Amino acid sequence: MLDQLLARAVQLGSLPRLARIREQPEALQARLLAQLLHRAQSTEWGRRYGFGEAPTAAEFGRRVPVSTYEQLYPELEKVLRGRPDVLWPGRPRWFAKSSGTTNARSKFIPVTTEALHECHYRAGRDMLALSTHFYPQERLLAGKTLSLGGAHAHNPFRPAEPASRAGDVSAVIMQQLPWWAEQLRTPPLRLALLDEWEEKIERIARHVLRQDVRTLAGVPTWMVVLLRRVVVLAGADDITQVWPRLRLFLHGAVAFGPYRELFRQLIPDARMRYLEIYNASEGYFALQDQPDSEDLLLLLDHGIYYEFLPADQWDAPEPRPVPLAEVELHRPYALVISTNAGLWRYLVGDTVRFTSLRPYRVRITGRTKHFLNAFGEEVVIENAEAAVAAASQATGAAVRDFTAAPVWFSADSATSRGGHEWAVEFAPAAIPPDLAHFSAVLDATLCELNSDYAAKRHRSLALAPPRLRAVPAGTFEAWLASQGKLGGQHKVPRLLNTREVLEAVLRTAVAPEPSR
Repeated sequence: MLDQLLARAVQLGSLPRLARIREQPEALQARLLAQLLHRAQSTEWGRRYGFGEAPTAAEFGRRVPVSTYEQLYPELEKVLRGRPDVLWPGRPRWFAKSSGTTNARSKFIPVTTEALHECHYRAGRDMLALSTHFYPQERLLAGKTLSLGGAHAHNPFRPAEPASRAGDVSAVIMQQLPWWAEQLRTPPLRLALLDEWEEKIERIARHVLRQDVRTLAGVPTWMVVLLRRVVVLAGADDITQVWPRLRLFLHGAVAFGPYRELFRQLIPDARMRYLEIYNASEGYFALQDQPDSEDLLLLLDHGIYYEFLPADQWDAPEPRPVPLAEVELHRPYALVISTNAGLWRYLVGDTVRFTSLRPYRVRITGRTKHFLNAFGEEVVIENAEAAVAAASQATGAAVRDFTAAPVWFSADSATSRGGHEWAVEFAPAAIPPDLAHFSAVLDATLCELNSDYAAKRHRSLALAPPRLRAVPAGTFEAWLASQGKLGGQHKVPRLLNTREVLEAVLRTAVAPEPSR
């Protein structure tokens, strides 16, 4: 069978490489850094920091500053406008446009040929190899992979050059897939890359209705919308009646825990499997290499050199990351990357913790600017998503989306306490009968996971119980649409220390329901 031959060919290329990553991590990273410095030595950045002198990793760290997107932007703007050999050799035509910055301005990340092939496509083949290796009996490649992504458009910085494009990283990748990979996926590009999201969902749902879909790939938030529409169009009770051979969902961008019950209801088949990937506009960082563990193997031979910034350095004027060999288990770190797209000691903004050092495996914990710490409680996204998942399981609920923000002390009351307010959108068929119970489990789980939160909640002396708002179905989608961020990789900020997003969501909701 052709699908089995292709699976074996992909496995032969990827599985030995993944084994080397597990067995020789530091050596692979040292060799990779030397290659990156050598290839970029004649660029403006390389000449500025002496890459041609072949600096050691320690010297590289002393010479080159850690940069946020905003700090690196003057150089990135030169690249966007077409100047060659600034951060990486050549003149990239493609850029991943991301809303992952807390500023109003979108991020534009170069996607060089090297980054596309040595990072994104290489990791994609690795995930394909693992999927077919884990589940050979399902013959996943004999059917279609339904991949849901964004769109791309002209690079606004080069209006006279139509070949230069910018868009969601998924669209950049899809547009340039090799022919054999394009044959495995659905829908066709003319539908997959539509930029009007509501039209896209409708047309894709109708196109894939009678195809043999065996794998899903995309962001859980938007995959739910598509699957629901497919079920309605098919007149089915659930998606297994539409695609009886569906067996795998490759998911990323948001934590899957809060969505698990929702997908169990949509796909009530014990044979359904879920594997997580960790990719972003800046690169493909990690993947789930064990079917029975949600820890993610850090990809160390995919064009990205890693450093890790400890939490006590996140706001330091001159941050000092540590190399891979010096990380510790279960401590929070912010990712600092140097890549074959010309991002040098770039602070991504994502945070991780290591769950294993041999091999190096991580869990995503959130973002450096997305957490709740208005009262010293230090709640990170990982805590919040685990608590929502626990509350959902305890109450039979299925959460579509959520966000949380502080409730500030009132100057008008001597007994006022701080707290957190949560806006939660439940699936219409899985709203908990008792919101107070959902809120209580959420609160108790946060206390179990986070000692700082538990201390503030002790006898409700410093923090009041969570205030829960159940908002109507479609609220978060409407809010994203109002921000021009509907679809693709766009997602709702889970936690913020300001009330701006929460209040905008509540204004968008029609008659939000307070907790009972």
